[in-house]
Amino acid sequence: MSSSDVTVVILAAGQGTRMKSRMAKVLHRAGGRALVQHAIVAALGVAPPERIFVVVGHQAEAVREVAEAAGVRTIEQKEQLGTGHAVLCGEAVLSGLGGHMVVTVGDCPLIRPETLRALVERQRKSEAAAVVLTADVPDSTGYGRIIRDHNGAVEAIIEHKAATETQRAVKEINSGIYCFDAGEFWRHVRQIRPDNPAHEYYLTDMIGILNAAGLRVAATKIADPGELLGINDRVQLADADRILRDRKTRELMLSGVTIEMPETVTVDPDVIVGMDTVIGPFARITGQSVIGEDCKIGTCAILHDAVLENGAEVFAFSMVSSSKLGANAHAGPYARLRMGAELGDSAHVGNFVELKNTAMGAGSKSMHLAYLGDSRIGSKVNVGAGTITCNYDGKKKHPTVIGDGVFVGSNSTLVAPLALEDGAYIAAGSVITENVPEGALALGRARQVVKEGWKRKGN
Repeated sequence: MSSSDVTVVILAAGQGTRMKSRMAKVLHRAGGRALVQHAIVAALGVAPPERIFVVVGHQAEAVREVAEAAGVRTIEQKEQLGTGHAVLCGEAVLSGLGGHMVVTVGDCPLIRPETLRALVERQRKSEAAAVVLTADVPDSTGYGRIIRDHNGAVEAIIEHKAATETQRAVKEINSGIYCFDAGEFWRHVRQIRPDNPAHEYYLTDMIGILNAAGLRVAATKIADPGELLGINDRVQLADADRILRDRKTRELMLSGVTIEMPETVTVDPDVIVGMDTVIGPFARITGQSVIGEDCKIGTCAILHDAVLENGAEVFAFSMVSSSKLGANAHAGPYARLRMGAELGDSAHVGNFVELKNTAMGAGSKSMHLAYLGDSRIGSKVNVGAGTITCNYDGKKKHPTVIGDGVFVGSNSTLVAPLALEDGAYIAAGSVITENVPEGALALGRARQVVKEGWKRKGN
């Protein structure tokens, strides 16, 4: 639960040169979200959106766009002069908010909301001026070490390069994530000095500054140090993606979803899947997809922003994008539904059938080798193999309207704009260019001519 007295500042201004990318590091994606989106989701677990601020710098507009889409605010750090400077860039708005201020980072996508809540609660109960989130790690090389006094309070954070051999043996490391008493932070933050080789303002200096002022600095140790995985290169990005995907499939399985070979399945974090649905190996379900109960998603099926009502089935190697399947509808194998396609209850499309911007009514079917675009198809319609709606005349798209109970024979070509009224029957192999009345039979093909003996005449 978020709290109205908590502010979160997410540091996301850096370029991330080790990513070797033209894109800002925090815009790279893992587990179905940009890295900075993961930080925002975690922050929303402790603070309302109006008290969450993303510090932008490199590619500021692109990062700002992601932040604002999530409903949070931004602060611009035009020149990157360190973590302390990043927070100071928001002084005008942040210093008046009071309460508790969490400072976190935009490139640690595995941090859970529960972890930030525990950090804030520790700061509340301890009444310390600051609480540092720490972890014990087997290899602390390169990390800042947490140096505690005899009472367990944090006395200093010593960077690896400056540490003595004794200090380097310490396994407790600094995460770079803090919760400050906001009033004490803004009272003392101006004491940070760029007295270091990089001439930057480091937030870690606040530990010594607060101690020197006679204030207490505490620490809370995270149970799972894996949450602190920071992303600096594509290998770590892939590691984070794998962990996030595993979290999601585990969550679904514990909620009653069967996932065959879950290590091969990709599910985005906002996907919803109902109980007793079965997801086959190598399936990919992304975006805002919503899958009902008792559905089946076949091997290598790809769903993006798809909606499946209860009992729907997407067979192997099919693609459903921004489209909907009604209850007990079937698509595939090797079917493609896109751009607002919709199957009514118990409607079926089969092998190599493509629907684009087409609604097919309840109980209708098209089982083989068809393209149905910009069409409205009624209930209990049969569309034969090889049928095509010719919806594009080279300049504009035109609709095809097919009424209830229509039978469209195999290899029919329906040239839009066109209407086939209820109960019409289209003979196989027809090219239909004119509307067909209710209950009528339409044929649009040349009469067969047989020339006997034609081959023997040397033709």
